[in-house]
Amino acid sequence: MLPPLPRLSDYDVSPHNGFLPDEIPLDVLPNVYYQPWEAVVRNFQSLILARRLRRIVDALPVLETDLLLTEAEWRRAYSMLGFITHGYIWGGERPADIVPPSISIPFLKACQHLELPPVATYAGVCLWNWRPLFNGEPMDSLDNLATHMTFTGSLDESWFYLVSVAIEARAGPIVPMMLEAIAAVRRNDTNTVVKALRSFAERLDELGTLLERMYESCDPHVFYHRIRPFLAGSKNMADAGLPQGVMFDDGTGQQPYVQFSGGSNAQSSVIQFFDVVLGVEHRPTGEKRSDTSSAPDTGAIQSPPHGFIQDMRRYMPGAHRRFLERMEEVANIRDFVNLHRTNRALTTSYDACLAMLRSLRDKHIQLVSRYIIIKSRESRSNSRSLSPQQAKSQRVNLANTLARNGSKKLRGTGGTALIPFLKQARDETGEPAIDAWARRLLNNGPGDIGVAAFGGKGLEEECEIVGLAGTWSVDDSEGGICHW
Repeated sequence: MLPPLPRLSDYDVSPHNGFLPDEIPLDVLPNVYYQPWEAVVRNFQSLILARRLRRIVDALPVLETDLLLTEAEWRRAYSMLGFITHGYIWGGERPADIVPPSISIPFLKACQHLELPPVATYAGVCLWNWRPLFNGEPMDSLDNLATHMTFTGSLDESWFYLVSVAIEARAGPIVPMMLEAIAAVRRNDTNTVVKALRSFAERLDELGTLLERMYESCDPHVFYHRIRPFLAGSKNMADAGLPQGVMFDDGTGQQPYVQFSGGSNAQSSVIQFFDVVLGVEHRPTGEKRSDTSSAPDTGAIQSPPHGFIQDMRRYMPGAHRRFLERMEEVANIRDFVNLHRTNRALTTSYDACLAMLRSLRDKHIQLVSRYIIIKSRESRSNSRSLSPQQAKSQRVNLANTLARNGSKKLRGTGGTALIPFLKQARDETGEPAIDAWARRLLNNGPGDIGVAAFGGKGLEEECEIVGLAGTWSVDDSEGGICHW
């Protein structure tokens, strides 16, 4: 007997907004008991600039979470405490490796409730950190979105988050539509499947257009030097000043040090949903397909996704993570198309979805090239021109730490190869293509333009690291804005 299709309401997924909440995220916790946290967030940028954030946080009372009554309140608390935690760790002359009880205790409780790690995840900085400018206007438009919290107070940082929010909102209707397509497969209703796949491909094209709007209001220099350092995780950050990671002090002084990856768009459930519903497999970076023949794959997916992409599910809200697991149990479109490969309309619409998703990943490679690779080369060049005295006097900055010490072992937040990872993920997107011509185009056609187009030819052999934030130089290791 086939497993029942998941009900969106059981997994905190909106039929309209997808993995964004239906209700607008709170801009303030309603209970005045939590005003100490709100006061810090309200003056966040000033406290960071004045180097007073740590002193203020150290003096905060330890607030209980018992008065957080709704999921919206828990999410607001998690987002606030995540921002404060990262500001505390990275907002001083040197990174702090111990988070005080005033933040650690409530933050860990919020993480437990939401089934998230104690780090500023994609959910905390994007999914639950937005508001519409006007309630009556669409929320999938960048012209009608604003953020609640940022580290820098800059338009660039808000825009960086909001591009992802708009993509999530625009992608939201795809979720119920593709669930209906899965149900149509069970009814052998080919026309409904074709219609859904055509709409899916068109919507994926729109998402690529939204992604390209990043360039409009997020300056690469501002992102690389001002925004990215605050988003760093604690995993593999020894050379940045966190050799053991961080400790969340609960007042006993006996807590272990932990290491977590920083935010990544691989933590976006909707991006992973696309792969699951289309039957796209992802392998660990560098691992090749076991089947090297050119014949189309007519069998089912042999193994679930694993490696970095699978690991990023640990950074998703628990309900969303379980939704993806259920989707893997019921996904049937790839097998259905394989069994009906003589149906031209069906195979063409399916291959079009793969082409549009591959194109989205191509655009992301170009984005990483402009925001990371070029900026890291500039950072390395500038660091070489500093005298030893100037380098020593500089405030610790994740954008130039590696460039000064020349280490090839530094890690970003994700812990896998950036350009090889992104290219492999893109190429794997085309592997399930049905039509022979489409398979040749998606697996061997043009697409390796991301790095070369921005002057990064040959860098992929030397890029080692991924992550939304971390420490890199262009010749040693690279970090990514996000990983799709």
